[in-house]
Amino acid sequence: MDKFYHSVRLDPDLCKGCINCIKRCPTQAIRVRGGKAQINSKFCIDCGECIRICQHHAKTATYDRIDVIRQYEYTVALPAPSLYSQFNNLEDVNIVLNALKLMGFDDVYEVSAAAEIVSEAARAYIKAHPGDLPMISTACPSVVRLIRVRFPNLIEHLLPINPPIEVAACIAARRAMEKTGLPREKIGIIFISPCASKVTYVQAPLGTEKSQVDKVLAIKDVYPQLLAYMKTVGAEADEISTSGKIGISWGSSGGEASGLFTDNYLAADGIENVIRVLEDLEDQKFTNLEFVELNACNGGCIGGVLTVENPYVAEVKLKRLRKYMPVARSHMGEEASEYVPWTTTVEFEPVFRLGDNVMESFFRLEKAERLCKRLPGLDCGSCGAPTCKALAEDIVRGEASERDCIYYLRENLHKLSQEVSVLAGDMADGKRADREVIPVLRDYISRIAEEMTFLDDKVHDQEEKSEK
Repeated sequence: MDKFYHSVRLDPDLCKGCINCIKRCPTQAIRVRGGKAQINSKFCIDCGECIRICQHHAKTATYDRIDVIRQYEYTVALPAPSLYSQFNNLEDVNIVLNALKLMGFDDVYEVSAAAEIVSEAARAYIKAHPGDLPMISTACPSVVRLIRVRFPNLIEHLLPINPPIEVAACIAARRAMEKTGLPREKIGIIFISPCASKVTYVQAPLGTEKSQVDKVLAIKDVYPQLLAYMKTVGAEADEISTSGKIGISWGSSGGEASGLFTDNYLAADGIENVIRVLEDLEDQKFTNLEFVELNACNGGCIGGVLTVENPYVAEVKLKRLRKYMPVARSHMGEEASEYVPWTTTVEFEPVFRLGDNVMESFFRLEKAERLCKRLPGLDCGSCGAPTCKALAEDIVRGEASERDCIYYLRENLHKLSQEVSVLAGDMADGKRADREVIPVLRDYISRIAEEMTFLDDKVHDQEEKSEK
């Protein structure tokens, strides 16, 4: 599997060439070229911000259709904790779990139950490794990918524990095989996801060679069907749930950290806030921290782009739901202990480097800095890059030119016009011979015509974007 697999995709037919997405992308992975957006797969971390901001729905997340459950002889649903926060007046999660079985799943295993196991393992790991603090949560795949490509010095602080989705899938698959006697390939482990990042994780996981999750459904697709089945379940729901407050709390920001029973933690949500925290961590601005919980989506997983409820409303619902729950109902045992630790390491991917080696990178960096000083510094996005610095880097990579900057183009055109005026004046005053000036004038006029055509095209593109 391609290590730069992505679940966030672009539909060129729907793209209008506006620059909203390039401004919101946290890793500057998007450019607008030829009137259409393009996503650089090496830079993208599948945070879903472009999906959230695109008014034309040109950015979408790929995931599986609900009918994939018919591809297997036995299926197990893995509902994310954030699923429970989507429903009004929900007092018992067993209603949702029973509805999932009525919907067509043979069994259900809560990701929140695995979250309690992961919390227990994290407490033990932090206590046993005081020299590696602070530890950074690895539950959000977008954050792990961001650290992998942009913050290499923080990789050693990543908590080397599989996320709850993976632990839940391993336990569910093992139990299903023991219960049914079926081979693994005939059992479908299906995760119900709040975000695109988890879809990417299943296809290209970090920390493990291969994910045990077979398919991923979106909460927004499952939600309307579940509503009807939940009415059928009613109040007499079978007791299926095996999680408590700690597991359910993982659905919102701060929930994971609260399960560690420590006050020395930091919890941040929203990808821009996450980047700010990571930069401060890299600069060693924090002291006495044991744990850092980071979620790319605002509010945590309840703010994922594949959910249906407002994240702030969802947070209130989640708090109300867990109010009378026991602290925890799932604990580490021999069954789960082998599924918790990472089996592979996360390696730095220097995707943002400007050259193939150190010397070339330094040379191009110096060139990019010189270019940046010549550019206007407005970061207007008219060139199709999010900032003037990004355009300069694209130029030294050979992916753009200075003429992409409309302000540079106008300035260059003005200089050419001035030079033509000077030559024409010299010729009129007899300071320079006609045979000497005319070829130069022709060359300047040709260049002016070329620049004018290019400028007209740029202005036309900008007018179209403004109208859209």
